[in-house]
Amino acid sequence: MGTALDTPEKQVGEVLDRLYEEYPDSTISLEFSNRLELLIAVILSAQCTDERVNKVTDELFEKYDGPEDYAAVDQDELAEDINSITYFNNKAGYITSACETIVDEHDGEVPDTMSELTDLPGVGRKTANVVLQHGHDVVEGIVVDTHVQRLSQRLGIVEEERPEKIEDELREIVPEEDWQQLTHLMIDHGRATCTARNPDCEDCVLEDICPSSKVDNGVDLADGEDWEN
Repeated sequence: MGTALDTPEKQVGEVLDRLYEEYPDSTISLEFSNRLELLIAVILSAQCTDERVNKVTDELFEKYDGPEDYAAVDQDELAEDINSITYFNNKAGYITSACETIVDEHDGEVPDTMSELTDLPGVGRKTANVVLQHGHDVVEGIVVDTHVQRLSQRLGIVEEERPEKIEDELREIVPEEDWQQLTHLMIDHGRATCTARNPDCEDCVLEDICPSSKVDNGVDLADGEDWEN
């Protein structure tokens, strides 16, 4: 019990099989109707819940229509519009600047390459991967958010600590056809069971192959700390 399979490839394959069965309808939870809305929603979602983001964007996307609107609005006004989001001042700046770049350099269209997306203010590789996958149907990487990072480490699939390095590791062992869905499955499981604090190991479908299981093991491999009794 609580023991990883003998290779990362076998481990990730078994994890995927079980999570596909547990979460058959797993998909992105951010709400959007076009590529720009997706980009803005993902920028807002950094260190903020998707539920909170969806509440804010429900009104935000009614008020602003297209990158020209966001580029033209006073940054303080935009910040006020999103002030229930974490780091709203910084994110307002990112959105305004990104939309200025989209208007000036991309004819008002959200770019469709990793390099062009990551050149936008506030857009890192994680955000770019989400926009490519769900806005352009281009899957060239794996979105590593906090859930993917935590579960990949707890399950003994990866050894790296930084998201970009974790993505590199995952790309080596996860079948390419599963790159997009891996993220959604791990997010769903991270929210439902394998939470950051006090995960429900006893009721987890992965418990018997998890080297971080509190049932059998004393250490959380996501942070190297002992589990609290």
